[in-house]
Amino acid sequence: MNIAIKKYSGIYVLQATQQLNTTLAEAWNYFATPANLQNITPENIGFEITSGNKGDMYPGKLITYQISIFPLIKNKWVTEITHIAHQKYFIDEQRKGPYAMWHHEHHFEENANGVMMTDLVSYKLPLGFAGRLVAGRLIAKKLQHIFSFRYKTLQQVFG
Repeated sequence: MNIAIKKYSGIYVLQATQQLNTTLAEAWNYFATPANLQNITPENIGFEITSGNKGDMYPGKLITYQISIFPLIKNKWVTEITHIAHQKYFIDEQRKGPYAMWHHEHHFEENANGVMMTDLVSYKLPLGFAGRLVAGRLIAKKLQHIFSFRYKTLQQVFG
């Protein structure tokens, strides 16, 4: 897995790629099932889906979560699925939550070895310069931890 975070004028962009040993249909079905998000998130994040984890994914679908940003501090998070191109990509965006902005693109591309999955997460921290100064590195490390855990879990799921 390759994970990189870059900063552009207060907006951070995380890019993570992972080769999955599976078919495009299997990869898509796994990620199009919101309940699986809990399986690929580390337990120490305190992630819990509170609604929207049932049924098909479609543009406009809202999914709500609780997440621990810091120890003992729970935050409600609402994301909306905004775009879907079946078996190519889907996008979720934060409507309410810990970030000033969160835009997550999930891309899937079939290749000779299975599926190359690419995540592009554009996010902005709250509180402007103060938020970046206090939490910029901490949040970047937390996201790298989440995506590293996800990588290991997906290697087990897809062999």
